[in-house]
Amino acid sequence: ACMNFIRRPDSFDVVVGSNLFGDILTDIGAIITGSMGLAASGNINPDRTFPSTFEPVHGSAPDIAGQNIANPTALMLGAAMMLEYLERNEDAERMRKAIRFVVGEGKVTTPDLGGKASTSEFTDEVIRNL
Repeated sequence: ACMNFIRRPDSFDVVVGSNLFGDILTDIGAIITGSMGLAASGNINPDRTFPSTFEPVHGSAPDIAGQNIANPTALMLGAAMMLEYLERNEDAERMRKAIRFVVGEGKVTTPDLGGKASTSEFTDEVIRNL
């Protein structure tokens, strides 16, 4: 699976795995998109009998905590996944559209994507485009 994530990432749609293997595969998936800061994940209970969680795949990144340099895209995309799970599809799409625009435009990007924008500056730019 790891080899095919790298060789043929477009052949995957949904991947189900244990915590260990899921963590390995999501990290690979995040890196091949360009940054760990771009990949969101959801641990979804389809029966809705227990809570579902939505988060960036990279975890808390304690090595850069408090420096205002983290890319918040994955967190925002996780929030969009949550909105979709809550059947707020229009809100989720608005959020994704604003994020795609800001990242695609490339004027306000965080250091992991080659830019100089802080976490706050990037977030403000996404909010302006909502």
